[in-house]
Amino acid sequence: MPHQWKDHVIIITGASAGIGKALALALAPQSHKLVLVARDRAQLEEVAEACERVGATTLVVPTDVTDSCACEAMVHAAIDKFSKIDVLVNNAGMSMWATVEDVQEVSRFQNLMDVNFMGSVYCTKFALPFLKQTQGRIVAISSVASFTGVPFHAIYSASKHAMNGFFESLRIEMAGTGVSVTIVAPDFVQSEIHARSLGADGKPAGRLLQDHASFLSAETCAAIIIKAMIHRKRLVITSLRGKLGRWVKLCVPQVIDWIAKRGVAKAYRL
Repeated sequence: MPHQWKDHVIIITGASAGIGKALALALAPQSHKLVLVARDRAQLEEVAEACERVGATTLVVPTDVTDSCACEAMVHAAIDKFSKIDVLVNNAGMSMWATVEDVQEVSRFQNLMDVNFMGSVYCTKFALPFLKQTQGRIVAISSVASFTGVPFHAIYSASKHAMNGFFESLRIEMAGTGVSVTIVAPDFVQSEIHARSLGADGKPAGRLLQDHASFLSAETCAAIIIKAMIHRKRLVITSLRGKLGRWVKLCVPQVIDWIAKRGVAKAYRL
C-alpha cells in the first residue's frame, strides 16, 4: 500500500459487522484514523479495540443513519476529533427477501430505502464540505443488484439503483474539486446481512443463504474496496457474472431475468 495512503481519516458506516468490519480491520495496520459508525455501540467498540491493537486510532460514533441530524452530528464528531475527513465509505445497509405482494407492512419499504439510500445521502451531504478541503474520496457500497431487477429483492434492488444514480450524479457535480466517487458493486459476500435480512413479516430470516460458504469472503471484498479507493476507481464489480451481466442485459435482457430468477430460487430453495 502506498506510503501516502497512511494516516487518513476514514469514516466507515456499517462498521460493526460484515464488509464494514472487514474493511476497518484491513485498514487499521496502515495507522489510519478510523471513525466507526453503526447503531450497536458494543459491537463497534469490539471492532475499535481490534483495530487499535494493530495500529489504528479510532472514534466510535453510534449512529442511526436514517436520522439526518444524527448523521450531521457524526460528521462533526469526526471533525472535532481529527480535524479533517479524507474518506467516507457509505457501507451501512440492510436487506429484504420477499415479494412485493407478500410484504405485510408497506412501512418496511420506506425503512429499507432510508437505511440503504437516504443514509448514504445524509452522510455524504454533511461530509462533503470537509472532503472538498482534502480532495477526498467517497466510496459507495452498492450491489450487482443495482444493475438489474432481482425477484424477492425488489426494494433492496431499488435502493441500490437509487444509490448508483445519486453517486454517479454527484461525481459529475464534483468534477474539478478533486473529490472522487467510487461505486463498488459486490456480488454475494459472506456476511451477517443474509441472516438479518427481513422477510415478508418484517422479521429477520435468521439463516444463511444456500451457498454462503462459496460466496466472496468479507476480507477479500475489503481488499478489493481498498484497492479501488486508493486508485479512485469509478466503478468496481466484484464478480465475473456481474461484469458480464451488464452487457448481456443490453442484448438479451430476458436471459438476465431468467438467471436472476434461477439464482434466487437456488439460494432460497424456492
